[in-house]
Amino acid sequence: MSAVSVATWNVNSLRARLEHVLRWCEESSPDILALQETKVENADFPAAELAAAGYQALYHGQKSYNGVALLARNEGTLLTTAIDDLEDPQCRVLGASYAGITVLNLYVPNGSEVGSDKYAYKLRWLDALIPYAARLNQQQPLVIVGDFNIAPEDRDVHDPAAWEGQVLVSAPERERLQALQALGFVDLFRCFDQPEKSYSWWDYRAMAFRRNRGLRIDLILANAAARAAAVSCEIDRAPRTWERPSDHTPVVARFEVQATG
Repeated sequence: MSAVSVATWNVNSLRARLEHVLRWCEESSPDILALQETKVENADFPAAELAAAGYQALYHGQKSYNGVALLARNEGTLLTTAIDDLEDPQCRVLGASYAGITVLNLYVPNGSEVGSDKYAYKLRWLDALIPYAARLNQQQPLVIVGDFNIAPEDRDVHDPAAWEGQVLVSAPERERLQALQALGFVDLFRCFDQPEKSYSWWDYRAMAFRRNRGLRIDLILANAAARAAAVSCEIDRAPRTWERPSDHTPVVARFEVQATG
């Protein structure tokens, strides 16, 4: 058995937050780090800087928007950069297999506001993800990680009454997340005792972080094999306190897995 830590972090521009990523990797030493909203084209991805820090990178990006990456201490095998049967020009999906665990990294669309074209796109995107995840599920440990842009329950929202019916907490979004979990994926954060009012995203406005007015929208979903191997899952708030931070902070899960390959 070997210990493997998997983290997810929407960095809200890798150009702006590269030093934060390097610092956090040095301090926290994740084995695998899934990044979202990298906002950088593949030709400009800072692979050399990350390699110097001991991380091999797989990435799928575009200029100014979206973008996902997987950083790992050991080499991974690229599995996918898209959801089957979904025509989508936006770079939001990156899957790879590592020794002992498979990681599907997602940047789920935000949806803008309920009833908008972007909200309809989000629901279509999630509708395509569900059968794809069902086909991807397997006997070996698999985690689906990323910025889901959905708060699973009211306890994941600082003020449920104020947010009721809005994007990120609307019933259709939550129903699709529940359908994904019904395939056998558990919200790993909730498998362990957690502090109350635990969030992973805080608006930049109105001192939201200082007042802890946040949402938990960055998730690690684990299939049965990954859940059996999991020993912890926690939110690391520290990077949100750094100068010019992302509005998200990392979520980290640790596993004891049977190494393969």
